[in-house]
Amino acid sequence: MHRIIWAGVVTLALLAGCTQQATTKDSNRVAISVTEEGFVPASVTVSAGRPVTLVVTRKTTKTCANELVMPAQNINQPLPLGQAVEITFTPKEKGELSYACAMDMYKGKVIVK
Repeated sequence: MHRIIWAGVVTLALLAGCTQQATTKDSNRVAISVTEEGFVPASVTVSAGRPVTLVVTRKTTKTCANELVMPAQNINQPLPLGQAVEITFTPKEKGELSYACAMDMYKGKVIVK
């Protein structure tokens, strides 16, 4: 009996994970956390020619990444501690857009396909 319940729970969790990943990819809306390791994930993939929203949440004070700077898109956005900040832009061409903290120590990239 427990095996059947456990199998159902695992199946639902896997299906939920697949659905969430597909939705994130399809909508060009990406969650990024700022941790002691920097931007997590440090690399995300989006579609060209469609608006992209990075939802960035700084979760620590033990980093200099208290803003996100993306020169190619004229973005210099403060990241208040514990608040989700939405950064929306539309990448027009395929390629890579680099971003970093203001001190250029913690880095990330948006891969545009």
